[in-house]
Amino acid sequence: MSLMTSAVLPPHDLAAACGAALDDLRARTPLVQCLTNEVTTNLVANALLAIGASPAMASVPGEAEELAGAAGAVLVNLGTPGPDQRSCVGPTVAAAAGAGVPWVLDPVAVGALSVRTRIARHLLTERPAVVRGNASEVRALAGFASAGRGVDALDGVDAAVPAAEALAWLTGGVVAVSGPVDLVTDGTTAVRLAVGDRLLTVVTGAGCALGGLVAAFTAVTAPFTAAVAASTALGLAAERAAPHARGPASFQVALLDELYLLTGDDLAARVASAQRVEVPA
Repeated sequence: MSLMTSAVLPPHDLAAACGAALDDLRARTPLVQCLTNEVTTNLVANALLAIGASPAMASVPGEAEELAGAAGAVLVNLGTPGPDQRSCVGPTVAAAAGAGVPWVLDPVAVGALSVRTRIARHLLTERPAVVRGNASEVRALAGFASAGRGVDALDGVDAAVPAAEALAWLTGGVVAVSGPVDLVTDGTTAVRLAVGDRLLTVVTGAGCALGGLVAAFTAVTAPFTAAVAASTALGLAAERAAPHARGPASFQVALLDELYLLTGDDLAARVASAQRVEVPA
């Protein structure tokens, strides 16, 4: 079970906590119950296995909530909200909340499409530990005008800062915004993370995999640390995979290898070099 405080640690302590979280994750192998995008299920499951978690991709009504209550963390990804997933979402989140299991909301294509937008906005009342999305999704989820096109963000991360802060205050949790420089905020303090490689943008499911990684880390550490650790882990693995890749296909294979090879010390060092803390005056 995660530490549900989202207090932001000083930069050195945050880096060390991220490294320790990866070591703890691998020692504990938490079960992560995923209601996720059918298009990207394989990559999400393999990314979870590579980081050291145990994925469960159950979306059958009656079973999904059973797993949620016994899991270390839950991911709700709205990429393909078919009838079964829509039936599962409410009971799964309720079971997680009842058992004190942290859950992560990935509002894929919210704002661009109406059904998932309604579902996602309702789920905010269930207080996810972390909301993870691109800038356009985060703006739309918070009720701001958004320039998203399907799953593609046409808004910059800076444009999502007020929306991310508003969502964090509304949920009492953490919001992670993906982009060229990632943003993690608890509504008061933000950390920018300059980490990653452009090849992440040409692999279907990289964002979904990140949502899974965030969920895995929430099983072993506080939400803010979890979001920073997951974003940096994926970005660092991408940086290490890119030199070995001829294109998107070989990059995806190398990305999983590099996630598997990451150590706690690697992660702590990259968090230390990637982060920039912003505290409002």
